[in-house]
Amino acid sequence: MLEFLSQYILDWAHGTEWESRLSFLRLFKYITVRCAGAAVTALILSWWLGPKIIRWLKDLKFGQEYADKAEEAGLAALRGNKKGTPTMGGVMIVTALVLSTMFWAQWNAQVELTMLAVLVLAGLGFYDDYAKILKQTGGGTPPRVKLITQFALASFVGIYLWNLPAMSELRLLGTKNIYHMNLVSSLILPFYKYPIHVGAAIGIVVVMLAIVGSSNAVNLTDGLDGLAIGCTLIVGFVFLFVTYLAGNVKTAAYLQIPYVAGAGELTVFCAALLGAGLGFLWFNCHPAQVFMGDTGSLALGGAFGIVAVLVHQPFLLVIAGGVFVLEALSVILQKGWFKFTRLRTGTGQRIFLMAPLHHHFEKKGWHESQVVMRFYILCVLCAVVALATLKLR
Repeated sequence: MLEFLSQYILDWAHGTEWESRLSFLRLFKYITVRCAGAAVTALILSWWLGPKIIRWLKDLKFGQEYADKAEEAGLAALRGNKKGTPTMGGVMIVTALVLSTMFWAQWNAQVELTMLAVLVLAGLGFYDDYAKILKQTGGGTPPRVKLITQFALASFVGIYLWNLPAMSELRLLGTKNIYHMNLVSSLILPFYKYPIHVGAAIGIVVVMLAIVGSSNAVNLTDGLDGLAIGCTLIVGFVFLFVTYLAGNVKTAAYLQIPYVAGAGELTVFCAALLGAGLGFLWFNCHPAQVFMGDTGSLALGGAFGIVAVLVHQPFLLVIAGGVFVLEALSVILQKGWFKFTRLRTGTGQRIFLMAPLHHHFEKKGWHESQVVMRFYILCVLCAVVALATLKLR
């Protein structure tokens, strides 16, 4: 919006005495300037909205009064009593993210599609959080309903992108080969520079798995003060660089990654996400004043999934979001092994002391803050490896 307004004013002032006075408005053409503005705006919005939203949630009694699985497993003594802490703090993140992106980004199909996914998943998460608070049992929305909604959204995104004309191209240095690729039917693998054509069916499945898997993985990671949002910030920093590189024809050609026209505006979105996330971490760090709930975790995870798809890097997300992947795998393995052993022996066995993985380390005696900080370190390592794949091809 701001870029459009500045250009409109410059066009109006062209050829008049105001042209030189308003020349500073040309700064808003640059993605770097708008990224900085988006991050700062989202951060300030989060700081301003935080106390108001926390107070509003407390007045509505939108707090977690029921015992969650961790407390039922005897972890309350280690982590403290968190009953009564307001949830649905994701409203703060999504509001700051959406408003800041609307103000600083130049709207295109990629930004609109990403914002649509964020709002739909935030709505789904809000409904789930509200159901948990209403019942005070921790049950929330039935898993089947959540998955159907997520897969419906992801399939819509996949089919929509498949029907678009080729939006990206890959120029290989030292050759005359230029690959014009569809965002869905062509895949890029880490450490490998040539595109792989997989067709519409497989491509749409990859899109669905990226969005649904990422959304649920971030949701499963949200169990300790500051854990999910801190890891989100690290992964968001990775995609801030990736979207910028993919949206610049020169850097994309140099690194031999797909150039995606308009992807630079996703950099503004990622910057707004970082600002909103930092603002939320201010209130969510230990001891948390508010939890993000499914409202925030489902939306943020889905945002990563769709951004990764839009720059041809869904497999890079698996590396950058390694902590999220481990958290999700721990739940899948725990449930799968329990059901398998119960069928074989009549008694279910477990691989981990408790799933998701962060609770396993809590059961081993790690303090909550130790788990969070060590997972941050692991997430930084995954981020470095992910960024290295852009050069090592």
